[in-house]
Amino acid sequence: MDAFLLSFGVIFLAELGDKSQLMALAFATRFPAVPVLVAITLATALVHAGSVALGVTAAVAIPANVLSIAAGVAFLVFAAWTFRGDVLDETNEARTRREATRSVIVTVGTAFFLAELGDKTMLATVTLATHEDAFGTWAGSTAGMVAADAIAIGVGNLLGTRLPERAIRVAAAVAFVVFGAALIWEGIRG
Repeated sequence: MDAFLLSFGVIFLAELGDKSQLMALAFATRFPAVPVLVAITLATALVHAGSVALGVTAAVAIPANVLSIAAGVAFLVFAAWTFRGDVLDETNEARTRREATRSVIVTVGTAFFLAELGDKTMLATVTLATHEDAFGTWAGSTAGMVAADAIAIGVGNLLGTRLPERAIRVAAAVAFVVFGAALIWEGIRG
């Protein structure tokens, strides 16, 4: 349960203002909310399963204190990345507007899967899986991302594209700094 709650919180915060959340917002203005949410859930579950497998493998091969320090540094990088913010580039923006001949779930799911590869939420999940229970990390990170994207879908339906991006980015960046500092301290102590 601890791994679930930690992963949920970290990934939820990391997803706020992320490009995939912006994609969810854009898709919500174009397609019905339920198929978009189903597609996001399926794509996220697949990407995060691979992320957890990678994290568990690294945990076996690298000493715990080295992993803690590396994970802490990674979280500080995530903080800077989050504070800088993501923008929906022209390619992803065009993808959200393009008329799809396939189903909404396949279209949105494929876009999300590809957008998440190498994204900070994927890397954060890998990092969490080096220290936490694999299933709890997978379930928590998936649920955290889906919850954040569900908010974007709801906001997309109600308010369009007006989000307090700066406040969201700052809060998420601060959370990453706190987690990063705690992991570095744990690595140095251990």
